[in-house]
Amino acid sequence: MENTLLQISIPEGLDFSALKLARDSDGHVSFDWEPINTICAASNINPEVFTDTHEDNIGGFIVSWYRAHIANGGKPDPVAEDLILEAQLEDTHGGGFSLPPGRA
Repeated sequence: MENTLLQISIPEGLDFSALKLARDSDGHVSFDWEPINTICAASNINPEVFTDTHEDNIGGFIVSWYRAHIANGGKPDPVAEDLILEAQLEDTHGGGFSLPPGRA
């Protein structure tokens, strides 16, 4: 399968915190899809790119948005920080890492 680069525009005034990124006691991640739908509409992207494909697509997008958010002076998000650390650990040591919420 060929990788496709998407040009994504975050509408002005839409902050990363609008995702309401959260993690339950079992480590499952949840977020509000409405900001994703808003971004897709502003970027002329079919939301199915994120909803109907491998979870790595939405995960990669969330991490990219978070990094841009931080680079622009945004407030750190503990759940996003945990997810990034887990991905780094998996890349380094193999899969299977899932930290309890707020433990990165």
